[in-house]
Amino acid sequence: MNQATIGKYRWTICGLVFFATTINYIDRNVISFLKSTFTEQLHWTDGDYANIEIIFKVFYAFGMFGAGRVIDKLGTKIGYLLATLLWSIAGICTAFVNTVTGFAVVRGALGVTESGNFPSAIKTMAEWFPKKERALATGIFNSGANIGAIITPLSIPFIIGHWGWQAAFVITGLLGFIWVIFWFFIYEVPRKHKKLSPAELAYIESDKDEVVVEENAPKISWGKLLTYKQTWAFAIGKFLTDPIWWFYLFWLPDFFESTYHVKLTGTSIPIATIYLISTIGSVWGGWLPMRFINNGMPAFKARKTSMLIYAFLVLPIVFALVLGKVNMWYSVIIIGIAASAHQAWSANIFTTVSDMFPKSATGSVTGIGGMFGGFGGIALSLFVQKKMFVYYRSINQIETAYYIMFAVCAGAYLLGWLIMHFLVPKMKRIEV
Repeated sequence: MNQATIGKYRWTICGLVFFATTINYIDRNVISFLKSTFTEQLHWTDGDYANIEIIFKVFYAFGMFGAGRVIDKLGTKIGYLLATLLWSIAGICTAFVNTVTGFAVVRGALGVTESGNFPSAIKTMAEWFPKKERALATGIFNSGANIGAIITPLSIPFIIGHWGWQAAFVITGLLGFIWVIFWFFIYEVPRKHKKLSPAELAYIESDKDEVVVEENAPKISWGKLLTYKQTWAFAIGKFLTDPIWWFYLFWLPDFFESTYHVKLTGTSIPIATIYLISTIGSVWGGWLPMRFINNGMPAFKARKTSMLIYAFLVLPIVFALVLGKVNMWYSVIIIGIAASAHQAWSANIFTTVSDMFPKSATGSVTGIGGMFGGFGGIALSLFVQKKMFVYYRSINQIETAYYIMFAVCAGAYLLGWLIMHFLVPKMKRIEV
């Protein structure tokens, strides 16, 4: 079928999910640019900041477990709308607290509500894209995480300087309300969408074997999902690699302030550059396996070959501080490449869910994996970052803490790839 004749409405849907993901990451990332502000104005310590970060991750992790099931039950139209509306309210409420306890409450609420984004997004991609395009579509919407991370350092210091830190939470929180309106009026599942042409619907459902499975697939319980190696491959892969992205989001501003002694506004361009580079990786990471598939490579092999390439591209991050001593921008480029490789990896590991499970279970499995990713982030923060950063800062050796963290970053993806390869060598689709 000639793609030129089938319309491109599915890419409009992908664009909506991209903007939701952008807003999601802006709302969660605002606080990382307020660490020094809260240290000065609210007298926070590194331990206080780490505790707030851990609270967010705990609620995000447990929220993921339930969010996927809720999205599968409510459907993407209502489920995604409610999640975005609720996390936007939680983000705005952050402006009205000024104690560590108050922040713990609202950041916990933000975590549990933001957990609905990725189960909704992955389920939407499974509904709207045939298998060969899903990694590319996932890479595009997932690049919203990078765009959100670019917008935040370029806008938040300006907002803080002119209107105060409270305004940063209010302004970013309001973005979600605008998105909800567009989603409500534009989105529907393909078979119910009035503006979708029959040709494009046929193209979306071109994976005939998958469509047959979908029409006859029973609902799968959480307990049953946990008996599949496919679920554990995804969950362990997320457990090992999600914490690395959390580390970039919450600690890069401190890295540049502590290591290169630049002020908050001075971190904006380096951090924005890192996430700009990672945006390229997110889209390229989705394109590469599609190219392999179009050249005749089986989908599972294309996915795993791509993920192995991305895992190797992270390794140079161990030299970020060494070369950064020559020039800060060497650190920026190396971390940018590693972040880019993470996003490429992320686009593909998410797509393995729809490769291995029916659409009726994608939200639940994505939620389970997201929960384990959150647990990995909690473990890294609680047992490594919290104690390590407080200790090394107290003896004026903060660079040592970052050396250790970059070494952790370097090895996480290869370990994740090896475990996934051992559990599901051919990423076989489950039989229900």
